[in-house]
Amino acid sequence: MADMPIPQSLTVHEASRVLEIGYSDGQTFRIPFELMRVYSPSAEVQGHGPGQEVLQTGKRDVTIVNIEQVGNYAIKPFFSDGHESGLYTWNYLYELGSKQDALWNDYFARLQAAGVDRDTPMPEKAGGSCGTGSSGGGCGSGSCGCGS
Repeated sequence: MADMPIPQSLTVHEASRVLEIGYSDGQTFRIPFELMRVYSPSAEVQGHGPGQEVLQTGKRDVTIVNIEQVGNYAIKPFFSDGHESGLYTWNYLYELGSKQDALWNDYFARLQAAGVDRDTPMPEKAGGSCGTGSSGGGCGSGSCGCGS
């Protein structure tokens, strides 16, 4: 998309655990690491199709330990909980930044519906499967190889 804003600056604020990203249209967003982590675009979090999303918990204190740029269109953050499989495109980061309130409200509603707290630790994955355990979701067969 030729008229989609592109990042002009990107700053990792470790103490406040936010990614600050300034776009060419003048918008600047401060996206909490927790929000980035619970809405990771990875298959581990999003599943492999509608209805297969895996609710993420225990991510309030997650940090970003490293970021790699992917071409001219995305970043790959490495989170302190070992998660490193999500590619965050400039468009996706813009969406996360501009829709933070709605995304937080949706996340809290999903936590409430699941009867869990946002600080509840994620269940351990058995045999390298993604989404198995009490959090629901998953990949159907339980062996999709999503990694961590």
